[in-house]
Amino acid sequence: MAVVAFPPPKAAKAPRAPGVPVAPPADERLAPEPFMFGPHSRQLFGIFHAAEAGAPGTMDSAVLLCAPFGQEGLRTHRFFKVLAERLARTGVATLRFDFHGAGDSPGDESEGEFDGWRRDLGWAHGELRRRAPHARIVWIGARLGATLAVLAARSGRSDPARLVLWEPVIDGRRYARHLREQHVAAIDTTFCIPDLAWRRSLAREPDALPEEALGASLSPALRAQLHALTPQSLPLTALHETLVLASPDDALTAQWAAEQQSRHMPVRLSYFQHPLDWTSDPYPNSAMVPADALGRLQGAVHE
Repeated sequence: MAVVAFPPPKAAKAPRAPGVPVAPPADERLAPEPFMFGPHSRQLFGIFHAAEAGAPGTMDSAVLLCAPFGQEGLRTHRFFKVLAERLARTGVATLRFDFHGAGDSPGDESEGEFDGWRRDLGWAHGELRRRAPHARIVWIGARLGATLAVLAARSGRSDPARLVLWEPVIDGRRYARHLREQHVAAIDTTFCIPDLAWRRSLAREPDALPEEALGASLSPALRAQLHALTPQSLPLTALHETLVLASPDDALTAQWAAEQQSRHMPVRLSYFQHPLDWTSDPYPNSAMVPADALGRLQGAVHE
């Protein structure tokens, strides 16, 4: 007598609350789309993360991510990738892109400077606007990417609804000195016998602007622009809201934000402590993708 085996009964699905969208299976989600955009003479590489259909924020907001410079950009590459994926899953279309001469965009990093990068950001905004024509566009910039967001928004050629500035660089000489210090520290820990010439040069000329920092070249134009970058040279405008995320011990950024508020600019300062080290390798003492930082930036889109 043959024995017929019946499959075990399926577990009952938990009831779903009315109005709560169901996330599509992973294999049905839209894959990120890599593409080139911008003028033929200055093509840029971008990756578009389309908003998932049915998510609560669909068509309401879109985000343009403005990456940091050099080693800081490399250090945060995975962070911004994960952030873009999470935003897309919550219905927020997101565009990541590489500035001219950085990442996968054509050009030489020795050509990098503020004016060209500011125009790159404008082209990226236009591309995101084309793909999300009815969305409220938010720019999220980190470090020098945040500085470029201020410069690009001030030109009036783009229409972001909000800027989220994560530890913006507002003092170019202090920023360059920090990069030099981190460069020397990296050399000390990399080689068995440290090259003391770098440390002597740092001690002799602490405010000199380097031609190279942590593997990235600084063009003559960029060094001159960093030398001229001060809090007074970076005013905000009333064309958009601005949220500044700063470390609790960053008195300079807090003072800059207060000065913008005294000019009646729509700016708000929020202190934010996180474990991400902008210039170091992620291991063993620095998180690669801190969960608290992801949550903070996701919340900054709508708050």
